[in-house]
Amino acid sequence: MDDKVTVAFADNFLSSFATLPRQIQVKVTDFINKFKNNPTAMKHHFEKLQNTQDEKLYSAKIHDSYEVILAIEKETGVYLLLWVDYQDKAYEWAKRKKCLINKELGSIQVFDVLTDKQNDIDENNHLFKAYSDTELVEIGVPYEQLLLVKNIKNIEEFNKQKNSFSKETYEYLEWLANGFSYQEVKELYDLQKLVDEPIPTNLAEALQNNNTKQSFVVVEGEEELEQIMSEPLEKWRIFLHPSQRKLVEKNYNGPARVTGSAGTGKTVVAIHRAKQLVKQLEPEKKILFTTFSSNLAKDIQENLRKICNATDMKKIEVINLDAWVAQFLKLNGYQYTISYDNEKIDEIWERALNESGEKINYDYTFIRDEYVKIIICQEELSLQAYMNASRIGRGIRIDRPTKLKIWHVVEEYLRILKDEQIKDIDTAMFECRMVLKNYKKKLVYQNIIIDEGQDFSTNAYKLLRLMAGEEHQNDMFIVGDAHQRIYNKKAVLSKCGIQVRGRGNVLRLNYRTTEETRKYAFALLKNIPFDNLDNEIENYDKCQSLTHGDIPIVQNFREGNEEIDYLRKEIKKLTESGVDIKDICVVARTNKHVSHYNSAFTEKGMRVYEIKGSKTDDRNYEGLRIATMHRVKGLEFQYVFVVACNDRVIPLASAINNVDPIAKEENMVAERCLLYVALTRVQKKAYITSYGKMSDFIG
Repeated sequence: MDDKVTVAFADNFLSSFATLPRQIQVKVTDFINKFKNNPTAMKHHFEKLQNTQDEKLYSAKIHDSYEVILAIEKETGVYLLLWVDYQDKAYEWAKRKKCLINKELGSIQVFDVLTDKQNDIDENNHLFKAYSDTELVEIGVPYEQLLLVKNIKNIEEFNKQKNSFSKETYEYLEWLANGFSYQEVKELYDLQKLVDEPIPTNLAEALQNNNTKQSFVVVEGEEELEQIMSEPLEKWRIFLHPSQRKLVEKNYNGPARVTGSAGTGKTVVAIHRAKQLVKQLEPEKKILFTTFSSNLAKDIQENLRKICNATDMKKIEVINLDAWVAQFLKLNGYQYTISYDNEKIDEIWERALNESGEKINYDYTFIRDEYVKIIICQEELSLQAYMNASRIGRGIRIDRPTKLKIWHVVEEYLRILKDEQIKDIDTAMFECRMVLKNYKKKLVYQNIIIDEGQDFSTNAYKLLRLMAGEEHQNDMFIVGDAHQRIYNKKAVLSKCGIQVRGRGNVLRLNYRTTEETRKYAFALLKNIPFDNLDNEIENYDKCQSLTHGDIPIVQNFREGNEEIDYLRKEIKKLTESGVDIKDICVVARTNKHVSHYNSAFTEKGMRVYEIKGSKTDDRNYEGLRIATMHRVKGLEFQYVFVVACNDRVIPLASAINNVDPIAKEENMVAERCLLYVALTRVQKKAYITSYGKMSDFIG
């Protein structure tokens, strides 16, 4: 046995490791460290398994009756840790397993085989009867599994057999099982390209394959081992799907855009992209990682620390754009305060309309939207610029005399802001743009990564384009999903000077929600067309979740107390079945509703932890999670209760009160998107409850 070894973990090894008692986990980690440091001295620990389907399979005793199952290729010194468990369970897991290099995909696959026909196979009556053996093999089914595949009668049986397949084999078959054509699957994954590439001849070579990397990770050092083993279930830190890895590692000749529905791993891609780009930074340069809200920025910062070392973290500035604007203007001598209080800003608009003396057929909200969506997006704040501005996207046509009246109200509004030494964020962004246009210094950002891109306005994107400087390689990386546009700030990237044509990508695999919840949530959007952040319709008909479960449970009650009683009983059932209370979240439309449910649960003796906009979900705190629909953006929980889905709450009556028909429709869509966001936070099961008259969105 060569002293030089390569040790790699399978993702299933980490899953099994996470279930072990803590003292056994420590011994497993210690064993792996000792073996890596001195493989020759440890070789006597490995014993070849008998009565298995693969001669490469070995076991190693860790402590008392616990065993690690490995695949060993002595010629190359590769040790693949596949499973760890109580001895009898470990042997049972290994009995039907094979670990081979797939001859079509070039990836390492671990899978179950049937040694004989468990049922009489009817070639005309199994789930994949439409496909020949050759076709199944071409999309990743090993020859050794054809018998198992032909034993599967229906999709329910197939879903139960998920753990019998390698990750990519199950994935490709899942698409076929759900009605996608063979050709669509091949094109979706560019499988022909994989077939044309050289097939690795040994495990060492196969560990470099991108399909392999979604299931195996090579452990380099002791520090990396400790990091992986400390949180084994956070697999996003370690394993990337080939479609994600491609986006993370690719060099683009300018801005790039990644879209995908909720749960497809867009933020994960953005976080790994930051880690990748750090390696390419020029001296004294930095990466700016920005998102829409402060709490999301905190979540991203925390997750970046899990995959980046301290040196790299110093080169990545994570900050939400509003905070960056405030910070930048202060450094450049601006003394006013930026107000994020929408009610206060609205009061100033209403006051400006009254004090201007102008008689206009529209209320202040129409003028406010005209300012935010049209006036402030121009390159100068002037009457002439407004008169010449395009008003595409506004539903009410107005003549020049009316524009002049509106401008007078805007002047009054700006005067009040000046007198009170405050600015709304849109005005502050505009002034930030004006400073940058004449800025003599160059900003230090070589790359800008933008998360939740659907929530940035035209004004914001024009600012970001200036911050990124002249277009250059990998200058901007934007991830977003128009289905989650909950702030009604639609922008068109190309009209903001950000050209992504030819550099757009779509993620189609949902890693969070079950297929049943995904379909239900999409149905709530009523086939509304959604854009790709650049004014083109995005096609999401080729999307899929690889996990399955119950469809969301919908309950309506006569009154609020009945709803509360139901929620308490269901939450109690979950916790008594072993669910951690921290993995359950109650989601409501407004802060007022959150306060109401918080009080109702607390009065009944339940411990509640409210997730507020000013802080992250601190997992050190016990208690049922509760938050607004806006606040749960970017979070996920095993179980979610979306409550008070009542008429005039969803959609919120005040949110859709708008005289502009286009704006009103946009607000209505945003309300649907809020419900979609709330439901797609769930990993296992969702509940939707209401009392009185149920929302038309649900019924």
